[in-house]
Amino acid sequence: MKKFRFSLETVLEYKQQVLDSLQTEHGAILARVRRQEELIERLEADYWALSGEFNQRKSEGINILDAMKYEQYLRSSERQIEEAYARLTKLREQAEKKRIEVVEARKETASIEKLREKKLASYNKAAQKEEEKVIDEFVTTKRAMEAQSA
Repeated sequence: MKKFRFSLETVLEYKQQVLDSLQTEHGAILARVRRQEELIERLEADYWALSGEFNQRKSEGINILDAMKYEQYLRSSERQIEEAYARLTKLREQAEKKRIEVVEARKETASIEKLREKKLASYNKAAQKEEEKVIDEFVTTKRAMEAQSA
C-alpha cells in the first residue's frame, strides 16, 4: 500500500507557522506589559519616597522655594504615573487582542490536525485490512497447494 499522504499537509504547516508567529508576538507584548508594570512600580515608589521626604522637611521647616520645587516635582511624577498607566492599559488591550488571535489560530490548527488524525486512522485501518487480505490469500494459496500435493 502506498505511503500515507495528507492532502492538507501544506495548509497545516502554514497554520502552524502562523500560530507560532502569533504566540511569539503575544509573548513579546506580555513582556512589554510586565516591563510597564515594573516601571509603574518604580515611579510610584519614587513618588511615595519623595512625598515622605517632602512631609518630613515640612515638619522640620522648609523654605517656600524648596516647597514649590517639591510640589512641582510631585505633580510631574503624578503625570508620569498617569501616562504610564495609560500606556499599560493600551498594552493590555493589545495583549488581549493578540491572545484572541492565538486562540483562533489554535482552533484552526487543531481542527486540521484532528482531520489529519482521522484520515491517518482511516488509512491505517485500510492498510490493516489490506494486510489481512494478503495474509488470507497467502494462507488460502498455501492450503490449496498442500491439498494438491496430498
